[in-house]
Amino acid sequence: MEELLVEAERAQQICLIKPPVKKNTIPIDLKLHNDIRAVERARFAHQVAEKRRLIKQYKMERERQQKLEEQEEIKRLRKELIPKAQLMPYFGRPFVPRRSEKRPTVPREPKFCIPRHKTIRCCRMSCNDMSGPSQLQHLPSSVEKTEALYKNRGLQ
Repeated sequence: MEELLVEAERAQQICLIKPPVKKNTIPIDLKLHNDIRAVERARFAHQVAEKRRLIKQYKMERERQQKLEEQEEIKRLRKELIPKAQLMPYFGRPFVPRRSEKRPTVPREPKFCIPRHKTIRCCRMSCNDMSGPSQLQHLPSSVEKTEALYKNRGLQ
């Protein structure tokens, strides 16, 4: 128990001894990047708002000018387009149609010619190559005409 008392006295002596007094710290005015950025952003937002306001004002002024010009144009057209009496056409000499003095056109026979490279292969065969009149009947008339044309010209 005595030991406890000795320790208690020592603790009181330690508490009674005060550390050396320090001067009070003076806070430094801090400039945080967030604060600087917030000021710049506010300035930029104000510039953008001002620019938008000027653009809107310019558009309204332009629309107003255009409306005034259209109204003046309408007034001018109404003054110019006042209905006036038209002169009556002269009907003393009625129109009499006459025959044309030009010569009529001379009709020409069309030239139907099928080039050899565009003909159908069955058309190139002669009638003698076919085995009889029964096969000739199944051919359309245009093919027969083409064959006759080729025979006459001697192209086969």
